[in-house]
Amino acid sequence: RGDEAAFREFYDRYHRRLFRFALVLARGDEMLAQDTVQAAFVTAAAKLRAVESAEHLWNWLARLARQQLAKTWRQCQKDSAVVGMAELPDCPNGVEPDSLLEETLDAALLAMDRILIEWFYHDQMSHKKIAERLGATPKSVSSRLERARAKLRLAIARKLSHET
Repeated sequence: RGDEAAFREFYDRYHRRLFRFALVLARGDEMLAQDTVQAAFVTAAAKLRAVESAEHLWNWLARLARQQLAKTWRQCQKDSAVVGMAELPDCPNGVEPDSLLEETLDAALLAMDRILIEWFYHDQMSHKKIAERLGATPKSVSSRLERARAKLRLAIARKLSHET
């Protein structure tokens, strides 16, 4: 509650232990563990009230760290699912950067559509499970799937009309 000395004592008492715990959860990624610990202490500073015991306090801190790490992983999955892990290519001679950007964005959106369709139909994931994975709402997943199906129907219709 604004007592800097009390927070310093709290930090000194739990920082090393929480960092070791976060390091295990982060599978050895020190930067991720440090970020997790920092976020846990920021949350603790904002929400900490009287606690029953040191064990209760440790369990609460550990839960904060797990929640923060899960949130970070969900965001990373969402980011990588949306844009992929590849870097943007250099612009070839004669190609305008805007057209290359449009093509790259179209490819990323098609990849996202494909991932959604694969998760829903192939992996039989529910809208809720996909939403959790993407950090979105089930309603937005439903809308995205509907748009992806519409694009797929249109692409198939175009392909069939050219073949007949």
